[in-house]
Amino acid sequence: MPQGRYDKLVEELLEKPCRVVDILPERVPAEAGERYFTVEKYFRRAERLGELYRKFAEILLKLNGYDDMSVSFDGGETWETNPDPEDFAERVTGLSGGAYLRVLFEARGVMIDLDAGDFYMAVFGAEKALTDRLRKLSAAEGLFFRSPEGE
Repeated sequence: MPQGRYDKLVEELLEKPCRVVDILPERVPAEAGERYFTVEKYFRRAERLGELYRKFAEILLKLNGYDDMSVSFDGGETWETNPDPEDFAERVTGLSGGAYLRVLFEARGVMIDLDAGDFYMAVFGAEKALTDRLRKLSAAEGLFFRSPEGE
């Protein structure tokens, strides 16, 4: 697909409501911040983050079984459609530094972003069939699909 077409779609999707696939079922209240940061240190360990990102990769690959998936690991400079599952999972699991993953399910009008170091994937767009699957797949991995506010 031509680069400009992806740019336009990304712009449109960034205007859509955002939900997250997260390790927590709801937002941590401000008064619990200190406890959360202690727990966060545990999850920031390379092995824990790798486990979480493996779950994210497997959720995305399962979604790819239903719909074409285009991915970019370089800020949208290059895109690959329906990447090799082994290579994709390895790249997602090893995501680090300032890198991020952007995934487009163009036919469904859904975009999913993962910034290295985050404990959640941001989901833009609300196509029902895909988000219903995403909710089920997240739950199967012990994760939660929700609004960032926890609604």
